[in-house]
Amino acid sequence: MLTDVRDRITVLADPEVAAVPVRECGEALVDVREAAPALLVADARGDERGAHTRLREGVVRRLLAAQEALPDGLRLEFVEGYRPPALQRRYFEEYAEGLRAAHPDWDAARVRRAASRYVSPPEVAPHSTGGAVDLTLVTADGEYVDMGTPVDASPEESDGACYTGAPGLTPAARANRRVLSAALSAAGLVNYPTEWWHWSYGDRYWALMTGAEAAVYGPEEPHGPEEPAR
Repeated sequence: MLTDVRDRITVLADPEVAAVPVRECGEALVDVREAAPALLVADARGDERGAHTRLREGVVRRLLAAQEALPDGLRLEFVEGYRPPALQRRYFEEYAEGLRAAHPDWDAARVRRAASRYVSPPEVAPHSTGGAVDLTLVTADGEYVDMGTPVDASPEESDGACYTGAPGLTPAARANRRVLSAALSAAGLVNYPTEWWHWSYGDRYWALMTGAEAAVYGPEEPHGPEEPAR
């Protein structure tokens, strides 16, 4: 486990996140491939129904604004947006089970907090609101730039380098993270500091970090192929 300042950040399992009220605004989930063709979407993630390419309309607008603010020669690559609550629960339980197996001396609270560095507890998960997005920077030609770790690198496999402010990054990776952070912060999104690639707007974590009275996006249930997104 990390023992520096990275362990003292607010994580999604902390009770103050769950304490934030939700006042659902009813904004639609839209497919970024149709709503924002200027955004580059990464290769499919084994999601035949395309749920991962959906986001709330307000988040899409903010991503487009962030992309416009990037220096010449750089653009955003969208990796994942909406995640159905059932899938979020499965990811969390699987990761927590791995931590329990690796650390049999940890109690349930410690496992839950440690797991939430990488996968949110389902009841507060930003991705399940449609307000969170995982993304990275690429060149105008779609080539990846140095961000220090791949998207979705866990704290264990990256030795903590997945944390946005991790020490020991190359100068290029640190500079590129700063560029990404500046553009997305200016557009109104907040970063989850255990994952440099995870940004959100409108969810409970965003509300807590910005001092908003309430989240404006609550969890969304998936729609079948015959059902339009809400």
